[in-house]
Amino acid sequence: MPYTVDFTTVSTVGLESSPVADALAGLRANEARYFRNKYGHDFTVEPAGDAESTVDWVSRILEEERGIVISSRPLEATAFEVANIRFAYVFYENGLAINVMYSVDGSDKRAVGFKLSEGMDIPEELGSFKFARQKSKLAGTIRGSYFVIKNEC
Repeated sequence: MPYTVDFTTVSTVGLESSPVADALAGLRANEARYFRNKYGHDFTVEPAGDAESTVDWVSRILEEERGIVISSRPLEATAFEVANIRFAYVFYENGLAINVMYSVDGSDKRAVGFKLSEGMDIPEELGSFKFARQKSKLAGTIRGSYFVIKNEC
């Protein structure tokens, strides 16, 4: 069942099995606040099992572009389009959030972003990436990295 993420009252709904559930919920709420403020979009997620096509699309891009296979279990996912950009998010049990940004108008906005919840280690499969730190009132310290998508998706 879809869940609209509330960024005023952070909830761990759907993320309870994560060892960093509170931080992951804050990270998810941080993303919800961004999309609400920038685009007026309500950030809605659903269980990963109900969003298999989104999880599969993100997984395929990771594997085809960089040979990355995420070992953690996906908990939730979402896909939507705003401002001619297709977005997809997958939130993983270990505290990782992956997003794909892909322009639908043919421009060069195509990237995969990684965000690590506060309190989690860098996953082995992402060990080659450098992560920058960002402070968030909702999520504490978020570590993030990205790569540009080279191929058509």
